Amino acid sequence: MTTEQKIAFMRRCLQLAKLGSGRVAPNPMVGCVIAVGDKVLSEGYHRQFGGPHAEVNALNALSDKSLLAEATLFVNLEPCSHYGKTPPCARRLIDEGVRRVVIANLDPNPQVSGRGVMLLREAGVEVECGLLEAEGWQLNRRFFTYHTLHRPYITLKWAQTADGFLDGTGEKPLRISSDITKCLVHKMRAEEMAILVGTRTALKDNPQLHTRRWYGPHPVRLVFDRNLSVPPTAHLYESDQPTVFFNAVKDERPRFVRLDFDADTLPAVMQTLYERGLQSLIVEGGAETLRRFLQAGLYDALQVEVGPEKCGQGTPAPSLPPHLCWQVSEYQGHRMYHYQKTPQ
Repeated sequence: MTTEQKIAFMRRCLQLAKLGSGRVAPNPMVGCVIAVGDKVLSEGYHRQFGGPHAEVNALNALSDKSLLAEATLFVNLEPCSHYGKTPPCARRLIDEGVRRVVIANLDPNPQVSGRGVMLLREAGVEVECGLLEAEGWQLNRRFFTYHTLHRPYITLKWAQTADGFLDGTGEKPLRISSDITKCLVHKMRAEEMAILVGTRTALKDNPQLHTRRWYGPHPVRLVFDRNLSVPPTAHLYESDQPTVFFNAVKDERPRFVRLDFDADTLPAVMQTLYERGLQSLIVEGGAETLRRFLQAGLYDALQVEVGPEKCGQGTPAPSLPPHLCWQVSEYQGHRMYHYQKTPQ
């Protein structure tokens, strides 16, 4: 099998894996292809949290198991080696007679972390690791960040006017986003596990932080509210959508988490989110909250919408940090910039 063929099959794994987006978290997105030469014999992906993994679905889709002796199994994440919601995939591959496995990324989860590869190699399976590793990391960046840095993957998000303001000077919030970009923001919310705002944003905007303009789950809502100033009549207290108020007044978990606001609260917040299994976070404002995360270097990506209107005065938007790579899309005069830290 040529290198070009291997790359093509791994790209197909990543394509399949994306089909599980929004349905497999906190598990990673995984796709699997079983091939001989340039021919695909079967394929599968992880469809639902708690359901069969990608490798099992691909094996189940293969009608003639005798072909496995000549086949190569491609999978974008190391097969698991432990009993969780399902039996270990590495053991299933061995039992089925798979002889060659190509993997994009090793699994950073301490329950696996190289053990799957070790189990396969000890059974005589030929294993190749690292094919399209960077693309595999990008696909499952939330999962990898959570397990390697012990915090969620963090996206700072804001909308600003053409002349660089988050808000004006009036009592009502400045409306910058269009109907189209609001839908895109709600799509983003549906793809992430938590969303955070500060007290001023909670009071002035009275946000719901829902995904009502897009199909998908609501994120867990997080609020910096030192003195519990947000009234119980606010939208953030409505519905059964999980909401956490980080405050200095009371500790009544899971809703109220008391922090020492005279110290740096961000490490304690990150620890809380890690303990609750929240692998990704959108920080949606306001200016002071965004500034704190930027100053701490606590971000992985930035999503910045620039509207066509000018404000003249008000709350300045944050300055962009250096060393970012970026993409831009335009929707009826509104530009959406997506920035990521430049790989080191």
